[in-house]
Amino acid sequence: MSRFHDEIREQPEVAARLLEQSRPAVEKFGARFRETHPKGFVIAARGSSDHAALYAKYLFGRRNRCLVALAAPSLFTRYSSPPSLEGQCVIGISQSGESPDVIAVVEEAVRQGAMTVAITNEAESTLAAASELVLPLHAGAERSVPASKTYSASLLALALMSQAIDPDEEFGAALNRVPTSITQALQAEEKLVPLAPALAGPRAIVLGRGFNFSTAEEVALKLTETSYLLARAWSVADFEHGPIAVVEPGFPVLLVGGGGSVEADLESIAARLVDYGCRVIGLFDCGRAPSGLEATAVFDSGLPEELTPLTLGVLGQLLAWRVALARGVDPDQPRALRKITRTW
Repeated sequence: MSRFHDEIREQPEVAARLLEQSRPAVEKFGARFRETHPKGFVIAARGSSDHAALYAKYLFGRRNRCLVALAAPSLFTRYSSPPSLEGQCVIGISQSGESPDVIAVVEEAVRQGAMTVAITNEAESTLAAASELVLPLHAGAERSVPASKTYSASLLALALMSQAIDPDEEFGAALNRVPTSITQALQAEEKLVPLAPALAGPRAIVLGRGFNFSTAEEVALKLTETSYLLARAWSVADFEHGPIAVVEPGFPVLLVGGGGSVEADLESIAARLVDYGCRVIGLFDCGRAPSGLEATAVFDSGLPEELTPLTLGVLGQLLAWRVALARGVDPDQPRALRKITRTW
């Protein structure tokens, strides 16, 4: 096996540990949020953490009716022109807690008097020290360069924060089922075998919408960094506004869907791409898939659409691992990459 694969399989335990050990930090966040009444969120992140931030954009927007902005760190660093953060809750997401540009955003937020939160796997990191509140991920050491368990833990941490702002009994029960649901996703690994041939390279498109737009972005990144497959993600809606012109017979397209409000959109684009002769494959956590696809991995965790990025992200990681092996690439050590990337 590999470290990457081993860490993918640790995720049920990581989720269970986070649910158990994060309660004091989550409750402290909820109390502080109700005290300060932020107008919205500004989130700073890079890489996989940026995709977690994209997930938060949909999660906080739908569940908590809060506007979420994704920070442009270069405004705080290269341009030295930070925007006003007054009245915002500023979140920095970094598995290492040492990403300089993410830290720069949070430090500026502190200077401006904004509420700040660090989501990190390193509770003693620079990011944690700079922030007012810290939500540790409790994921344990992540040695493989591609993020796996720290990504899913970041999603779960954000979902726990959303629940702390607006508690809901049904959503809370679903959160408690996440470790079991991730186990179900891991048990579906053999269903991924027929999908890998379509991703033999050199390019592919990954499509999602709504909550799983973030999943599409993350799976595309995993395919690119572990397999050197040039994978590009789009929201289904944006894809149909121009990029769809790139497809042709035999072009590989991976669909990612968790049912819910956007299910019809995935079915519509699937039918269109099949008609164009594309090699359309899919990952679905809703018990069914659009008709006509070349291959699918389908299961049903029973989670609401808002939480399916946790299970589908795990399936996407497993798929990337399989594609990397098929292409003769070591997924633990992608070339030209390091665990901590410094962009400032």
